[in-house]
Amino acid sequence: MKVYTKKGDKGTTQLIGGKRVDKGSLRIDAYGTIDELNSYIGLIRDQKIDTLYKKQLLEIQDRLFTLGAVLATDPDKQVKMKLPTLKENDVNLLETWIDEMDAVLEPMKSFILPGGHTTVSFVQIARCVCRRSERIISDLSRQEPVDKVVNAYVNRLSDYLFMLGRKLSKDLNAEEIPWIPKVEED
Repeated sequence: MKVYTKKGDKGTTQLIGGKRVDKGSLRIDAYGTIDELNSYIGLIRDQKIDTLYKKQLLEIQDRLFTLGAVLATDPDKQVKMKLPTLKENDVNLLETWIDEMDAVLEPMKSFILPGGHTTVSFVQIARCVCRRSERIISDLSRQEPVDKVVNAYVNRLSDYLFMLGRKLSKDLNAEEIPWIPKVEED
């Protein structure tokens, strides 16, 4: 089977279920952004970090492929093939990991400027892409049916990535620089 089909040369692509849609549609943007996020997660996983986080990120990448498949499926058609689904337990697992990291970190007293270490910066970029995907999926859900677990998972994933950035800052002895607003006195 060849990688190219030439069917998308005119600016459309096929959803799971057979429907062709414009490549610029919100649905395609949604799962394309999830694909971008998955690539950033892979970049983070390739860094020198604790194997615990590598395993968590591998699980997240699997869930993001599932999420992409969910978003790539025509919501108006019953598909005959068996597809994976996201479950509430997937969201709960992220919450468990967030709570575990939160338990060993100093409480935040202000916003933190992204950076401090290249690995932490990669995590913060992934968090921003995750937030963008959340906005796109939110817009899509106002136009077409989207499983509510999809929204919850992406929302929780951005929280997980924020906490992972903080935890890796601690593990890598990177400085967390607080944002101190420069407010002019009247």
